[in-house]
Amino acid sequence: MKNKLYPLKFTPPWEKNAGFGRKHKSCTRNHTKIIANPGIVMKVLRRKKIIMLLAYFLLVALTMLNLANYKWTKEPQQCNQPMQGVNFQSRSDIRYLYKAPQVKKRQLVYVLTTWRSGSSFFGELFNQNPDVFFLYEPMWHIWQKLYPGDAVSLQGAARDMLSSLYRCDFSIFQLYNSPGGKNITSLGLFGAAINKVICSYPFCTSYRKDVVGMVDEKVCRKCPPQSLQMLEEECLKYNTIVIKGVRILDVNVLAPLMEDPSLNLKVIHLVRDPRAVANSRIKSRHGLIRENLQVVRSRDPKLRRVPFVDPNHKMNKKDGSDYHSIGAMEVICEQMSRTLKTALHPPTWFKGKYMTVRYEDLVENPIKTVRNVYRFVNLSANHDIEIFAMNMTTGPNASTKPFIVSSRNATQAASAWRTVLNYQQIRQVEEYCQHAMSLLGYLRVRTAGEAKDLSRPLLTVPKI
Repeated sequence: MKNKLYPLKFTPPWEKNAGFGRKHKSCTRNHTKIIANPGIVMKVLRRKKIIMLLAYFLLVALTMLNLANYKWTKEPQQCNQPMQGVNFQSRSDIRYLYKAPQVKKRQLVYVLTTWRSGSSFFGELFNQNPDVFFLYEPMWHIWQKLYPGDAVSLQGAARDMLSSLYRCDFSIFQLYNSPGGKNITSLGLFGAAINKVICSYPFCTSYRKDVVGMVDEKVCRKCPPQSLQMLEEECLKYNTIVIKGVRILDVNVLAPLMEDPSLNLKVIHLVRDPRAVANSRIKSRHGLIRENLQVVRSRDPKLRRVPFVDPNHKMNKKDGSDYHSIGAMEVICEQMSRTLKTALHPPTWFKGKYMTVRYEDLVENPIKTVRNVYRFVNLSANHDIEIFAMNMTTGPNASTKPFIVSSRNATQAASAWRTVLNYQQIRQVEEYCQHAMSLLGYLRVRTAGEAKDLSRPLLTVPKI
């Protein structure tokens, strides 16, 4: 039987049902399936609508709660008002978390004065304050190293040292260290044994900085010596730095520092009756031999001077030392007059940055004076400081040790010169210091009897 032949039918690819009789599915999607089942569509739309409504109501609820908790007007809380509770910062106050903190500008103070003006006691009013970093006579190192340089020529070096110290840079002390000597430590600074910062924590455990009271030098000298770097780190913690010095003679020397916008420097000028200063210098002449010579070397040799002693009086060794003690008053009062002239006609850099304090006013009314001084340098005088000032000026008698701060009858000590100095010495001091005395309210005497008459006051209202 012969095989039956089946003819092949060829269908072009562009015609339907091509491909050897197999039917190919069309690539076109069938949209009629979804449209043919509208229940699915409505179900999906209902779910989306419900979710959106829930989200909307939740957002509205959160917004209302947030607005109810937020205060549009914020009032600062007073320090004397008790806290009602702990307030937590809401999310709407998040911007306050990124606000830069306000840094309190550091207050710098220089006590401008001269030897034997009551400056050691006045400095203690700052040394006892726990918020003050106090330095006692740091320029002493310059005068010792550069001896026998005269006082006026050392003014620039003293100002440069102050510029560094007010920036808490104590490396400048090394410039005046002995060649080949050991590095200066905290105990190597002049006056370290009476400094409350150096004798208290963290430098020493003998005393507490927050407790008002004099320190014992013998105890402080046993404190461990600390590096100057540690002293610098401690200095940076304080907002008030006070330096007391007797080796800046004229406030105009400090003009570059007072003009410096990076320094907030104020000057307190502590003054005392020049006749009382001269008397105290004679009393402590053995401790001021080098300083007296350095000051006297700055005198103008062309100036006419009142003869120091009676021509019929034979000079002795004591008269010679007294000569340097009183002769130094010429330079001191000349430089003081320059300061007072600047105060009478203050330039822009001087205004609001200078204050005069008379020692006689301080011992007559210590609490009032302390409050005025503290207010000037943005400090608050607490009760302990005021009691300390009162006790130190109302002791039973005068002190017999000229360089020791102790409780004494300060009013009696202020007028001791009237019965100790002879009339020739009084005349000479008044000749040197007449201009400064006139501006500061110190009256001159015309006779020896007038000087010894303690019932006659020699103080009047100052012109500064």
